[in-house]
Amino acid sequence: MNRTRWTAVLVVLFVALLGWYLLYTEQIVSAFRADTATMTRMFAEVQAGLAAQDARTADEALVNLQRIIVESGVPLVLSGPGDSVQAAVNLPFEADLSRAEDQARVQAFARRLAQRNPPVGEPGGALLYYGDPPELRRLRWIPWLQVSGLLITFLTGILVIRFQRRADEDRAWTAMARELAHQLGTPISSLKGWLEVLRLPPGERPGGVEEGEVAREIGEDVDRLERVSRRFELIGRETELASLEVGHVVRSVEGYLRTRIPRLGPGIHLQVELERDLPPIRGNDVLLAWALENVVKNALDALAGRGGGITLRAFHQEPDWVTLQVQDTGPGVAPEIREKLFEPGMTTKSGGWGVGLSLTRRIVERIHGGQIELLSSDESGTVFQVRLPLAEARNEGSNSD
Repeated sequence: MNRTRWTAVLVVLFVALLGWYLLYTEQIVSAFRADTATMTRMFAEVQAGLAAQDARTADEALVNLQRIIVESGVPLVLSGPGDSVQAAVNLPFEADLSRAEDQARVQAFARRLAQRNPPVGEPGGALLYYGDPPELRRLRWIPWLQVSGLLITFLTGILVIRFQRRADEDRAWTAMARELAHQLGTPISSLKGWLEVLRLPPGERPGGVEEGEVAREIGEDVDRLERVSRRFELIGRETELASLEVGHVVRSVEGYLRTRIPRLGPGIHLQVELERDLPPIRGNDVLLAWALENVVKNALDALAGRGGGITLRAFHQEPDWVTLQVQDTGPGVAPEIREKLFEPGMTTKSGGWGVGLSLTRRIVERIHGGQIELLSSDESGTVFQVRLPLAEARNEGSNSD
C-alpha cells in the first residue's frame, strides 16, 4: 500500500472516530435535554397537586409524579425500619421484595449506592437511596472513549510509519542494487567487447585497432569499475571528509561527461561556468562527483530526443556556502512529482529505478551537511541547486553516513 493510501486510511479512521465521538456526545446532550423536560413535568405535577381542591386530584398528581420519577431511570431504593426494603425501582436486576434473598440483594445494592451518594432521610427511619442517572453513567465513558480513540489513532499511525519506513528501505535497497548492476554492466559489456576484439587476428580487427589502443580502452573500463566500486563502498560507511576544491570536482565531472554526451544525448551541449578563487569545502571528491553526475544525468534525460543545453556553474555568494547549479533547457519537472523528486524509486523513465536524485540528496545533505533543492522549473527549463558548507565553517573530523 502506497503512502497516499495509508494517508487516506488514517484520515478515514480519524473521521470515523470523530464522528462516533460527536454522535455519542450529541446523544448525551439530547438525554440531558430530556431530563430538563422531565424536571419541568415534575414541577407541573407538584404545582397541580398543591393547587388541587380535592384529595382525588392531589392523589392523581402524586401518582403522575411517581411515574415521571420512575421513567427517569434513576435507581431508587426506599428502606424502612431495620433496613427492610419497602420499595425499589430502576434496579439493574430483577427482584421480588417479598423474598428474603432478594431483600438481602437489594439491601447490598443500596449500601453500594450510599458509598457514592448519601441517602436522603433520617437515620433509624425511612431512607431513600438513589443512584446516578443513565446520562451520568454514559458521561463517565467519555474520557475512556477519548483515550481509546487517541490510542487507536496513535498505534495505527506508528504501524503505518513503520510499514512505510520498511517499504521505503526495501525500495531504496532494491534501487541501489539495480543501480549498481546498471553501473557495472556498462564497463563489463565494454570489456567483453574488447576481449572479443583481442581474440581476433590482427588483420581481422575492425578499423585496424592496435593492441595498445585496446589496452587503453580496457584501462579506462577498469578505472570505471574501480570508481563504481569505490562509490558504493563509501555510501555505506563512515566517510572521511577533507578540504576539497569544488572546481576540481566540477572539472572531473565535465571531463567524464564530455566523452559520453555524444552517445548519451546527441544534440546536447555542456557549458561550465566556474567562479575564480572559489574557497575550499570539506567533502569527499568521489561522492561529490557522483552526486553532481547524477544531477547532470537527470538533465540529460530531460533533453533526450530534443537536444538543448546544460549549464553547470559554481560560485560563492553566501559567506559560509559554495553554490553549485545545474540548469537545463528541458521541458521542466511535472508539478505532480516535484515533492517526490528526491524520494527513492521516484522516476519518470520507463527503465529507470529512481535512485539517482535520492542518492544525491543523501550524499549532499547527510554526508556533507549541505542542501539540495529544485530551485525552479517551468517550460523554459529546470535549475537544481546544491549548497555546500565551506571547510572553515565545519568542525574537523568525519561525518557519518
